[in-house]
Amino acid sequence: MKVVEVNVLVLAYLGDVLYEEYVRKFFVLKGIPSVLELQKKVVPIVQAKGQAKFLAKFLEEDFFTEEELSVIHRARNAKNHGSPKNCDILTYKYATAMEAVIGYLDLVGNKSRIDEIMEKILEEYK
Repeated sequence: MKVVEVNVLVLAYLGDVLYEEYVRKFFVLKGIPSVLELQKKVVPIVQAKGQAKFLAKFLEEDFFTEEELSVIHRARNAKNHGSPKNCDILTYKYATAMEAVIGYLDLVGNKSRIDEIMEKILEEYK
């Protein structure tokens, strides 16, 4: 199966794990000693609202490649049978798109681009 044929919601499923792992490692490596404190730092970034905020910002900056934009548009327009928690549907779709592009980049083996995206997200927390 070609990566472009993978369901975008499956890409988002994978991307969600990678995104959260990256953010958690970032704060652990900053030396935060408490799980409670780690959680307070991580949750706003990994929740749908945080992911959607970064996606919108990057779209405004024309940060994504055409290939990435294709994945983002497919994911944003995908029919999801779940209902969002703690956010509106548009925010949820933007978050899904952010996760999908991370999942896609992982499956095509472009770890350096994932690093670039995640570093850009986390630069304000350094």
